[in-house]
Amino acid sequence: MYHGIRSSLTEGNLMEKLKGMLIARDRLRLEGLCPPEPDPSSGENGLTARDVKKLLRASQMDMVKAKLRQIPKDWISYPEFVQICNESCSNDEEEGVKFAKMLDDSGDVVVLGNAVCLHPEQLMKAFQCLIPFTFLHPNGSRWKELEELEKQKEEIDRNAESLVRRELCFGLGYFVVQTATFMRLTFWELSWDVMEPICFYVTSIYFIFGYSFFLMTSKEPSFKGFFQSRFNSKQKKLFTVRNFDIHRYHELRRGLYPYSSGPLENSLSFFAHSKEYCR
Repeated sequence: MYHGIRSSLTEGNLMEKLKGMLIARDRLRLEGLCPPEPDPSSGENGLTARDVKKLLRASQMDMVKAKLRQIPKDWISYPEFVQICNESCSNDEEEGVKFAKMLDDSGDVVVLGNAVCLHPEQLMKAFQCLIPFTFLHPNGSRWKELEELEKQKEEIDRNAESLVRRELCFGLGYFVVQTATFMRLTFWELSWDVMEPICFYVTSIYFIFGYSFFLMTSKEPSFKGFFQSRFNSKQKKLFTVRNFDIHRYHELRRGLYPYSSGPLENSLSFFAHSKEYCR
């Protein structure tokens, strides 16, 4: 059988026999199968020009946000804000204005006239602190109780401050008398040779008092630190004498001003910083 197939293949022209079998006519033609031509607007990784623009815009936006986070101030002027956006857009004023509008629309900053708030979360906290939770119920019993406690606390604070200032006035008088006494002893009664070690030891005693004050209060031994320490001490004593419930006062403030992390004056001062830009 093998010899028969071999002999049939060797006899005559092989190509003529293949043509006779119509193999050449029905064979698969692969000449037309070729990869599509690359899009001239796409990059090496298949990114189109539109995708590249999106990535570039996102990178520039991150640069603008990073620069704004590095600014320690809460408020800046609108021209300064636009200038920061221009610097991240290769000094393109049109693109800088677009970026400024995008940041305002996205809520990353808040533009109020000519002022720009760089920390919207602080702005919202301050705003919510100015509008108490009991605004809808101004006649509530808790609101009236808080008003009464605030009046008592204001009076206690005034009395405590008055007592501390009185102590400071006595301290000023003491130092004036001490200085006059040392001058009298140095130039009339005794001599500098005698008064020099005395002045040294008196100064050392004052230094010891200042260091002890720092150890006991963990505050800087300054006039302001001493005033605040004495004020807190007098305030606590007056709270006890007048039976003022400070815990109830803080509880009511937390309930009626849930977004307030400090005194109301802090929220007012936050808005006050924007006045210089809104003029």
